[in-house]
Amino acid sequence: MKAFAASLLIFGMLLSGCGEDKDAPYLEFTGGGFIFNYRIGEAFYGFVARPLRDIPEGTEIIAEFENPVGGEPLIVTATANSAQLQYMLRTPGVSGVVRDRPYKVTITLQRPGTVTPLATYSKEYRSSINQSDMPGVALTIGPGYHPNPELYDPKEKAFVIPKNTKQ
Repeated sequence: MKAFAASLLIFGMLLSGCGEDKDAPYLEFTGGGFIFNYRIGEAFYGFVARPLRDIPEGTEIIAEFENPVGGEPLIVTATANSAQLQYMLRTPGVSGVVRDRPYKVTITLQRPGTVTPLATYSKEYRSSINQSDMPGVALTIGPGYHPNPELYDPKEKAFVIPKNTKQ
């Protein structure tokens, strides 16, 4: 009987050591980067992060994206949910993206009603193309990706793709 009790005690101690590592990061970046949709003439960037351990329910996930044209960062938020397997956050449309320039993204985990962040993580993303190489207007419109009628040149009797003049 004493051996059984000792076994249970040892087994319990082993299980207690299997809990979460309190020093482990809450999230890790698993993907991300720039997306250029030439059909609609829009660029954005974002990331995918997956939880590595439990994030307290209701914690705000605040993503600050460096604005390619400068100025204030672009801020996007999500709320932690224990059922969430990953979080995908992205900017609204951006302009002024320059090839091979690093753009910083910072994730802050903030519990409601607190001042001190739970955690902060950063990563940089680079574009492989300049935004100025993209068309300046949408090439297609509508859900069927119909050619944009504004791009039709009656003299050429063809659709003309304009060069992007804004950087």
